[in-house]
Formats: sequence, C-alpha cells, structure tokens
Amino acid sequence: MQGTIDAFSYGAVTPLAAYIMACLGGALGLRCVVRSVFNEQSWKPGWLALGATSIGCGIWTMHFIAMIGFRVEETQIRYDVGLTVLSLAVAITVVGIGVFAVGYRGVDRRTLGIAGTVTGLGVAAMHYLGMAAMHMNGTIRYDTFTVALSVLIAVVAATSALWAAVSIHGFLPSLGASLIMGLAVSGMHYTGIAAVSVQLHTTPGDMWTGQSPTSLLLPMLIGPVVFLVLAGVVVMFDPLLLGDVETDRSGRRLGAIPRQASRTAPRAESLFEPPPPAARHAKDWQRSRAQHVQKW
Repeated sequence: MQGTIDAFSYGAVTPLAAYIMACLGGALGLRCVVRSVFNEQSWKPGWLALGATSIGCGIWTMHFIAMIGFRVEETQIRYDVGLTVLSLAVAITVVGIGVFAVGYRGVDRRTLGIAGTVTGLGVAAMHYLGMAAMHMNGTIRYDTFTVALSVLIAVVAATSALWAAVSIHGFLPSLGASLIMGLAVSGMHYTGIAAVSVQLHTTPGDMWTGQSPTSLLLPMLIGPVVFLVLAGVVVMFDPLLLGDVETDRSGRRLGAIPRQASRTAPRAESLFEPPPPAARHAKDWQRSRAQHVQKW
C-alpha cells in the first residue's frame, strides 16, 4: 500500500521559514568569506571557519525546518538522533572544504569545479542522511531521475555560492546572491522530497524507535539558530564587513573599507584580529613617556 505524503502540512509557514534560514546562513557566510579574502590584515582561518559554519548551519536548519512540515498520513514518523546530528556535521564539513579551497586558492576553473562538486555532493548527502534518519511503518523509496536532478541542483548551487563568495564583494550584490542561494538550496530540498514515495508495511515493525519531530527537531534547531544569531552579531559589529571593497589604480583589491570612514582615518579593529601596529606603537610610546615623567 502506498503512503500519502504531504510536504506542506503547515502550509507556507515551513517552506518560508526554511528559505529565510537558508538565506540568513548564506548571507552571513558570504560576508565572512569576503572579509577573509579581500582584507589582508584579517585572520583568514577564523573568518573562513565562521563563514563555512554559517552556511552549513543555514542549509541544515533549512532542511529540518522544512521536514517539520513533512507528513505521511498513514503512519507516524520518528527520527534517529545519531543520524540527525551526523547530517549537521556533514553539512558544516563539506561546506568548509569548499570555502577553504576557494579562500586560499581562488576561483580558477579547476579549483571551483572540484570544490563545488565536493560541496554539492556533501549537501546532497546531508539531505539524504536527514531522510534516512526517519523511522516509520513503511519503506522509503526514491525515483532515480528526480534524485539525480536534486544532486545536480545541489552541485550547481554550491559552485555558484563558492564563486559568489570570492567574486562578489559589495554588500547589496552579496545580499542578492544569498537570496538566490537560498532559493537554490530550497529547490534542491523539495526536488529531493518530490523523489520520495513510501511503501507502507502491512504489520507494525520495530521502526518506532527514535524521537518525534517536535521533541527532537525543535530543540536541535535552537543551537544552529542561536549560532546564526551570534554570527550575525559578529558581522554587525565588525565595521569592515559592512563596507565595500576598494581597489587601487591598478585594479588590485585593497580590502573592505567602511562607507563613512576617511581615507586617512585609522583602520578599525576587528573582532578577529589584533590592534594595528600603529595603534600598538602609539600605546608603547605613551607608556614609555609616562614612565620617563615619573622618573624625573
């Protein structure tokens, strides 16, 4: 007997909330990567790690918010905790591989192709790990062509996001790229859902172990959502992240500069880097002068 699948049991609430989280993670991640690539004074590993984790958390949060609205009318659904946590780790790891690759090697065709493919396959693996975490009184089956299409969408979305991360440096263009990225990730998810069919079991089995969607997914979503909020705070309070990237006369990018900052003003300190050398030297001079005055 075929199960009746409803991926929108809460109407437009879950897909809209999922899309917003994917866009938020993408926007924060892209700005962090821009910060690491176009400012030579920044601590590149820290910003790349923050960007990768933001994008990975955004994708994972998008998936499981959307899964809250997934129902099979003839059976209850439970989730395996271990596979659910593993899917989060996979999302962050594969995005990190791609982000660090383009962050250090640039976006030449070979690097972008390999990094985008690995990241896209990893995002698809995260999605299907999340699907495999479901326990129900039935067997999940997939349409091969639709699954292949969802994987292709994931690879294209990942490649485009990695290209945008090091090629688009203005705030508004990055925001537009994150909106498109969120749409692509959501499209991959619902394409994968369209591939699903459920063959119900005639007798109850032992697949009722695990946690219900509300008891597992809602508490687990709190952690990534809080992280994205904290990452957003870091972005908001780092002045160089909100500025555009300036170039010199030869066209070489110099780094992000706050919109309102003067060209002769001292560079603002970032949360991920030490004070500039000039500021440290000024403090040392003031300290030595004070000691000299006290001596005499």
